[in-house]
Parts: sequence; structure tokens; C-alpha cells
Amino acid sequence: MTLVHFLRPDGSPDRDVEAAAGARLLDVAQAAGQPLEGTCDGDMSCSTCHVIVASDDFARLPPPSEEEEDLLDLAHGVTRTSRLACQVVLQGDMAELTVRIP
Repeated sequence: MTLVHFLRPDGSPDRDVEAAAGARLLDVAQAAGQPLEGTCDGDMSCSTCHVIVASDDFARLPPPSEEEEDLLDLAHGVTRTSRLACQVVLQGDMAELTVRIP
């Protein structure tokens, strides 16, 4: 299980949820009532599931694909640790993950 810490746009804590290994962050966020649209249903054809991952956690994730990076160029408020939640799969060795909803 991974404990996912969701932060509000201002960085204040919003909600913590436990998620199973192998779960997509987009699905976890939507189930937890987070305001991520995921308009394309995770097909990576939009950027409506843009999240900002905490720096320490970002370094532990597999790198984004070139296609994901191209879509992130279209998202509002992108930072160097931005990811599309539909492309983040929680790994079994990841105890915690902190993400901010922009």
C-alpha cells in the first residue's frame, strides 16, 4: 500500500488515502474526490489530470515519456516535477507519495 497525500493548490493538506500497488494515481485521486478531470479517461490525450509531485517523490518515479512531456506543455502551472496522474502507477515499494493539485 502507498499512502498518497493530496495537497490543495496553496500547498495545504487536503486528504490522505491508502492505495494499492499497481493503481493509477488518476483513479486514486478521482475515488478520493480530488478535482482531476481526466477527460480522456487516462488515454494520455489531454492534460486535465496534471499534478505536481513532491521533489523527493518525483525522483523515485520512472521518468515521463516524451509524449507525456509534450502534453504537460499544454497544462497550466507546470513545474519541473509535474506529471500526468494517468501515467503514474503506484509501485509496491513506494510507501508514500505527495502530490499537489494545481
